[in-house]
Amino acid sequence: MILIAVSVALMAVIASVSGLNVAQTELAVQFGASQSTVLWIINIYTLTLAALLLPLGAIGDRIGRKSMLMAGLAVFGAASVLAGLAPTAEIMLGARVLSGVGAAMIMPITLAVITSTFPEAERGRAIGVWTGVAGGGGIIGMFLSALLVDVASWRWLFVLPVVLIVVALAMTVRSVPDSRERTGHSFDTVGALTSVVAVTGLIFALQEGPEKGWDAPVTLSALAVGTLATAAFVTRELRRRESALLDVRLFRERRLAGGSVTLLVVFGVQAGIAVVLFPFLQAVLGWSGLLSTLALMPMAVLMMLTSGLAPRLAARVGARTTVAAGVALGGTGLALMALFVSVGGGYPSILPGMVAMGLGMGLAMTPSTEAITAALPRERQGVASALNDVTREFGTALGVALLGALLSAGYRGAVDGRLDGIPEGAADAAREGVAHAVEAAGGAGPHRQALLDAAQRSFVDGWQQAMWAGVAVMAALLLLVLLRGPKSPVPGAPAPVPAQVVRAGTTARPTDRPALPDRAADRPGSAPGSSPSRPTR
Repeated sequence: MILIAVSVALMAVIASVSGLNVAQTELAVQFGASQSTVLWIINIYTLTLAALLLPLGAIGDRIGRKSMLMAGLAVFGAASVLAGLAPTAEIMLGARVLSGVGAAMIMPITLAVITSTFPEAERGRAIGVWTGVAGGGGIIGMFLSALLVDVASWRWLFVLPVVLIVVALAMTVRSVPDSRERTGHSFDTVGALTSVVAVTGLIFALQEGPEKGWDAPVTLSALAVGTLATAAFVTRELRRRESALLDVRLFRERRLAGGSVTLLVVFGVQAGIAVVLFPFLQAVLGWSGLLSTLALMPMAVLMMLTSGLAPRLAARVGARTTVAAGVALGGTGLALMALFVSVGGGYPSILPGMVAMGLGMGLAMTPSTEAITAALPRERQGVASALNDVTREFGTALGVALLGALLSAGYRGAVDGRLDGIPEGAADAAREGVAHAVEAAGGAGPHRQALLDAAQRSFVDGWQQAMWAGVAVMAALLLLVLLRGPKSPVPGAPAPVPAQVVRAGTTARPTDRPALPDRAADRPGSAPGSSPSRPTR
């Protein structure tokens, strides 16, 4: 019940990351907004979420994970209602910012509840379920969002997260135990604020670079601010050592560094794949948004299934071998798509690569997530979970920016030589992108088919360039995993350190394995969180 509660809460957060992507046109028409404003409505949620993960994860460790989760669910639910009823773009932007705040309260706590509650024998499988939801939930959410847009309107997109929030809140009240950690150190307020500035600057630069240009003043300014804040954050955390918000010395450890790099690359590749796949399915194959998201479901389903199987495989052959196999499969999937994708081949030309990608990412993500949470002590599991989530968000932004830029550059380099004889206006539209070419083809008269062929074939050329770059990145990651990956199965528990664990108001002495809530606690005469048997030693 605990696992279902936190998984439902996580699904609400993840589905909201990508849900509005399918309603960009409807948002622009409804609010009379520019494309830039629509993109901000979509991106401000991710930016707010990423910026607040670390500080809110740490606060959740201190004030109580159940309290933080319930508060986050309430904030997120209220923000979703406000977004669904928003009459203007400005109110919608405010609602999305508030949604990001609520999501940042929810997301790190969901994983921290698992790592601080489940016994070691069950923790790996529970993290596998969490990882599957985090990895595949975005695609499932996008499919459900496209379905709602097609049959109703974009405002119905917010019904799904509200329903999930209500279910998660009811289950949290009933099933999730209260746990918080006592520490003798004061909260690292300066470190928290510095981390917010650092993450905001870097994510903002990655989001704005493809849109405004990497040499634009706003992009360079954000990158400079983010870089300087990151340097200041690392310097401060090194000085505070054990009292730091995030003890950066832990990155010297193989588990934390290897898990973080693996998640960064895997989520970057996954996000970049989505950037490439959607234009191919919609502009090249001519599929609807709903059918295009349905086409991604095999990859999402396989990713979720293998995420659950990965802990068992890691227990048998070792975490390093499991992660390496996942990375190798992911790279193979990229290579298959680069080799066989074609306009005439359609969806079957990319399906084998998608299958390999889904299998590989599921195998790689769970042991990497477990490596991060196992590297930090129990009283810092909110921070560990937040670090895991920040890594995912950075990877997503980086993958979209880099693979998207490679696709665009490859397309532009190929399309110019194929526009001979095309009227100037239609040719200029084609140079802007394959979607513009498809739109311009309707008015190109006898040149319609020639324009479509030029744009679609050029898109495939750009696709192949982006995929081969991804193969190179995955090959480098595979080498890193083989050399620096964990040599044995990742432990299911965080490193036991002295910590005061407070459950339902009762202080317990630190144990190597936190117990699940005792069902006897619900019987008359039993204190909440207590056990009728002898005390834990």
